[in-house]
Amino acid sequence: MRNSPGPLLRRAMAGVLCLAALAAPVCAEAAVSAPPTAPSAAEARRLPFTERYRATQHGGIVRAANISISCRATGARAAASCPAARAGGKGVNGGFDMFYVDVDRDPNTYNSSRAGVRLPEGSRVTYARLYWGGNLRVGEQKPPKDNGRVLIAEPGGEYKALLADTVVGHRVTHGADAYQASADVTKLVRESGSGLYTVAQVNVAMGRSTAGAWGGWTLVVAYENAAQPLRHLSLWDGFDALNSRTVQEIRLGGLRLPRNGTGRAGLVAYDGDRGRTGDSFTVSTGRGSNTVLAGPAGPRDDVLNSTISEVGAPTPERVPSYAHTLGYDSDVFELGNALRDGGDHLAFRLVSHRDTAWAGALFVVVDARQ
Repeated sequence: MRNSPGPLLRRAMAGVLCLAALAAPVCAEAAVSAPPTAPSAAEARRLPFTERYRATQHGGIVRAANISISCRATGARAAASCPAARAGGKGVNGGFDMFYVDVDRDPNTYNSSRAGVRLPEGSRVTYARLYWGGNLRVGEQKPPKDNGRVLIAEPGGEYKALLADTVVGHRVTHGADAYQASADVTKLVRESGSGLYTVAQVNVAMGRSTAGAWGGWTLVVAYENAAQPLRHLSLWDGFDALNSRTVQEIRLGGLRLPRNGTGRAGLVAYDGDRGRTGDSFTVSTGRGSNTVLAGPAGPRDDVLNSTISEVGAPTPERVPSYAHTLGYDSDVFELGNALRDGGDHLAFRLVSHRDTAWAGALFVVVDARQ
């Protein structure tokens, strides 16, 4: 494995995705002569959560996600504890020597992983966005110049260089050098459809430190499908540290929610430690008390517990498919009883009293009144 993406980026740059912000379609492809060192997007220490995409249509949202780094099973102690942690056992990223996940057998990439997008038959993609992020300071310090670039390959396809098309969140605090970037990939996913997508060269640091190494990616895909119910779809993103003094609140207004409707919410977050209680995720429609959300693999007071999960759905197809992601969360929650009285808005609240974590993205799918 090599620590430089240069050769592959030069090959892929001919097909670089020039992607506009928000829900705009894709720009024309860059010329073959485009420089491989094109500057990444501007950065900010804090990005308030704002709505990226909204639609009311027959359809829904699916997502694919995976990690870019995990524990390394070397040495007598790690040879037993690391596989056990990956399988769902105890442990936190700060307790392991962390090393890159690399599944593509390409010598020009130093990290890569895959995850499956499952679109219902007859669906048309209306919007897709890739989020990636990680910690740049662990046993090594990675430079931030590559925060805004990754490689992505559609099912059965070749890598394409992808550049962030919006401001990158990048903040140094609590011993970590954390960031999140994103880009519109609507055209790619619309043309490629369901299957395993591969994301490589996520800028993350390896090694061991108190803060711990972490990093991964999530692909969020909105679609329309005439055979499905009419639903409100919404995607929000930002980047900010969560701690005992910070609460992340997101309010979706202008909704028409029927009584006893159904809905789901997806959350992307970084550096949540399994077993460290004190973080919660709640939702309210303004009619009754808050509903505390919990995933299939975690308690209500440890929602940031290093999982990629979805309530009531088959285990997402991923390569690798570790049950314990050691610092990366991409989870989908059932809204359940929160929707029983209907309403005109949804208010989400994410709190972390003991973990020092980062919130990156939120998507919501709820039934709409006809």
